Formats: sequence, C-alpha cells, structure tokens
Amino acid sequence: MILKRLFSDQLAQASYLVACDHARVALVVDPNRNADAYIDAAAAEGVPITHVTETHIHADLVSGARELATRTGAQLYLSGAGGAEWQYRYAAEANAELLTDGSHFLVGDVRIDAVHTPGHTPEHLSFLVTDTAVGAEPVGALTGDFIFVGDVGRPDLLERAAGHSGTMHAAARTLFTSLTEFKRLPDYLQIWPGHGAGSACGKALGAMPQSTLGYEKLCNWAMAESDMNRFVEAALSGQPEPPAYFARMKQINRDGPSLSGMMEPPPAITAKDLAARIGECQTVVDTRSASEYAARHIAGTINVPRNKSFLTWAGALLPYDRDLYLIVDGADAQRMAVARELSLVGLERISGVLPSSSLGLLADSGAELRATPQMTVGELAAARGAVILDVRARTEWEAGHLPGAIHIPLGALQARISELPPGDVVVQCQGGGRSAIAASILELNGRTNVSNLTGGFAEWSRAGNPVAREAFSGRS
Repeated sequence: MILKRLFSDQLAQASYLVACDHARVALVVDPNRNADAYIDAAAAEGVPITHVTETHIHADLVSGARELATRTGAQLYLSGAGGAEWQYRYAAEANAELLTDGSHFLVGDVRIDAVHTPGHTPEHLSFLVTDTAVGAEPVGALTGDFIFVGDVGRPDLLERAAGHSGTMHAAARTLFTSLTEFKRLPDYLQIWPGHGAGSACGKALGAMPQSTLGYEKLCNWAMAESDMNRFVEAALSGQPEPPAYFARMKQINRDGPSLSGMMEPPPAITAKDLAARIGECQTVVDTRSASEYAARHIAGTINVPRNKSFLTWAGALLPYDRDLYLIVDGADAQRMAVARELSLVGLERISGVLPSSSLGLLADSGAELRATPQMTVGELAAARGAVILDVRARTEWEAGHLPGAIHIPLGALQARISELPPGDVVVQCQGGGRSAIAASILELNGRTNVSNLTGGFAEWSRAGNPVAREAFSGRS
C-alpha cells in the first residue's frame, strides 16, 4: 500500500493519496481544488486516480472532489449519512456512490470501510484503511475533521457559522458518543487527520502530521474525557470565532462546486484603469506584506497579505458578489497563481491584476499614495486620548487586553465601524499582523487618523504594561 499526505499550508488542510501498489490504482481523500497537485502526485507514483471521496461537507474550503473525479474519470463517493438536510444535492448529477455506516469499497487490495462519526457535522464519515495483502485488520483511519492530533472537530460550527440555531449542544453530545464508540478500536490504529495546526476547525490542533489512537487516548483532552457533561462544556468553550465565509463554503459544497479546472488567467490591468476602479470604489486588494503596505500604498485599497493567513482573511473580508482587483508581487505568472489560491475558498471574480511594481504608475494616474503610521508600545504608553481598538479573537481578549480598549474582532470590523468614536485610533492585535489589515479597513472607510501598534499585545505585556482581564460580558 502507498500512502501519501498532501498538505496545504494556507488552508492547514491535509488530503491523502491511498494506492494499491499491486493493482496500481489510487484513491484521493478530501482533495481541495488544486486538482493538479493530486494528479501530479499520482503520476509520480505511477498510479491513476480511480476513486475520490471526502469525509464531510467542508466549511473551510471549496471541495475539489467533484472536479478531481471529473478530470480523472474516477468514481466519486460521498456521504449518504446524516439525514435528509445533509445530503449532497449534486450527488446524482455527479453519478456519486453514497456511503453510510458500514459501507466499504476496494481500491485494488486496499479496503476502505466507512464509519459514521457525526458531531462535527451530521454527515461526517471516517475511513478505516486495511491493506488486505498484508492482513485483515485496519492499519489506520482517515479521520477528516473528527479526530485531530491533540483535539477533535469543533461541534459548534453549524450554529455559529451556518446559522442552525440551537444545534451545538446536541452536536457536542453526538460527538462524545462518536468518540466513545471509536475508542473501542485497537490502540495501534494510526490516525491520519484532515487538518493541522492553524485550522479554525478546532481550538488546539497539534502540528504532528499523524498519531495513533492509543496516543490520542492518553494525550488528547477530548479522548481522555469520560463524562459527557464535562466534555460538552469543554468542547464548546474557547473556540475561535469561525470565519464568516464558512457558511458559504457549506452551501457551495453541498450544492456542488463549479469546475475551476478550465478557469482562465485573470486579465492584467493597466495602472490607469485600476486607478479608475479605485475612484469608482471597487474592491482593490493589495496582497503585499503588511510592512510594505504600511510604508507605501494606494488610498482606497485593502491590505490582505499573501501569507499563511491569506485565504482565511480573504474569505472572511472580501465580497463574493463583487468583482475584485488585485495588486500582487512578482511577475505576470502570479496572476494565475493568486487566482487559483483564491478559488480554494470560492473567490472567483478576479477582474484585474496589477504588479506591485506599478504603484508609481498608479500615482501618476491620479491615485493617492499613503503610509500607515506605526506606533511603538512605548509611544502608546505615553500617549493620551487615542481610541485603542483590539481586533483579536474573543478568547484572546478574555485572556488579557489593554485597559480601556474597545474590542471588535477583525472579521466583524467592517460591519461595526460605526461603533468606534471619532478621533485618533490605534489598532492592535496579538503581534501586529491582523491590526495591519484592520488599519487598512478603517482607512478605506474614511478614518485617516489610524496607527498600527507594532508588536501588539504580546509586546505590550512583555514590556510590563498594565493588562486588564475583565470577563466577556456582551457583544464582542
């Protein structure tokens, strides 16, 4: 048997290629939209992709299962568990075979058994993998968003992200039952999870690529908890705010993602034309680093740096129903690369791309060049009168914050700007990254008296400045 893990750093997401080295056929589990990566990985092993499946209807990315099956001619397998509301609406059109608890299929000599493991989502399946050429017992489990290294899939997303009110406590109890049943499997079973550290699908995901069931029983807080009520309380507390785009991803993946394999490169745009778009208040995204943007940028743009968090904040902050224009580093080839990245979270309306080397030409075309003032912790400690805006997550705020700060998480800032009083604003997060994005949003909305706190809360507390720890008591 061949097992290959393909990990997307930007999504903190793992897909798997499982192949039979005797029959020379392969299965891909939980592919994202980068179909070429899986096709290339299979070609490197000398095996065609004949089977494609996924563990559940994803919330953090656009699924690539439909596209990969279409491009390779593979049989598509989808979950048929979870009740009528959680069925894939495109399954019949895609000629997909539906799997429920106890279903199985063969990939050459490799047997794949579906186990219904609801809790994170109602339709969630995990897959037991048995290399029948070696033995009759499963060697590992592809657990998707059910069991991670050190954590489990959060049970609150349907309520907090998708708007299904009153579901998260029941989901947490269901998750506890699923874990209790799964723990009966042998301790030697390898665990191959669908996400790693950095994913918003859990609160404490480990960075190790795999584990064993026995190790997780010892070291995973959720697997060690034997009381359902304590488990429910722990599973629902301390979860990060789900990015706003999660609800849209669930809908796209349920109804059927479009096929992006034939997408055309977004057009190049001239500096003159982009200046006109900025004047028309179109959405123009500068993807350069926060430091480059702060030093010199075009007024009327939003900064979403193209780093590990690029897709998280692009999905959370950019509109899905409007054209997007991008400013990117690098050569012309980056036009297609950045478009494909954004398509992973369903942002496809890229109407023009300009290289960052053309910023001077933008200014010559009438666009206004600006810089974002940077404030040190020492300068803030001595300052008087400025509004301090904390854009971190609620759990970070509750753990400690600057005295007198106003808390609005970055993902909610656009909708809640009116809550900020007039005057100077100093924006801070934990280390200075999210606050740089927030500063660009405030500036875009007409607040020109904005500074970014370099080093953020981490530097503030390290310097011995006062920290407040009032409990959360309202909207935040």
